[in-house]
Amino acid sequence: MKSSSVELSIGELAARFGLAPHVLRHWESIGLLRPARRVNGRRRYTAEHVGLVALILRGKDAGFSLEQMRDLLVAPDGETRRALLTDHLAALDAKIAQLQRARALVEHTLKCTADDFLTCPDLHALLDELVAESLAVPDPAQRSGPSCLARQEP
Repeated sequence: MKSSSVELSIGELAARFGLAPHVLRHWESIGLLRPARRVNGRRRYTAEHVGLVALILRGKDAGFSLEQMRDLLVAPDGETRRALLTDHLAALDAKIAQLQRARALVEHTLKCTADDFLTCPDLHALLDELVAESLAVPDPAQRSGPSCLARQEP
């Protein structure tokens, strides 16, 4: 039997990725995955589905929700997919910037020469900036913390 004609059960497909079959059933319920066919009421998947599951898992690793993955996969054309990817890339860049600021803050506290980092004037200045910025931006999604990277260590 050729590998392209091999069909997998839901359990076999899930096992290839270390998933429980109920995960694939959930993906089916939200329109992300459809079996190639059913044999005696049992789902059958092809090699193409193996690639699709791999794509979905990599998408999740890249921060896509299952709904975003579905929207990406059912988009009518490449231009629409690129637009969705562009939006996601901007969100990833914002998250990376937020994480870099958080890392810099933790790094600062570890390098701080104060007896207790809670008494560090530089830390308080950074936190004051964060509070002022959060009050100035009403939408929490647009908030970003202070950048310790722009500050010079004392």
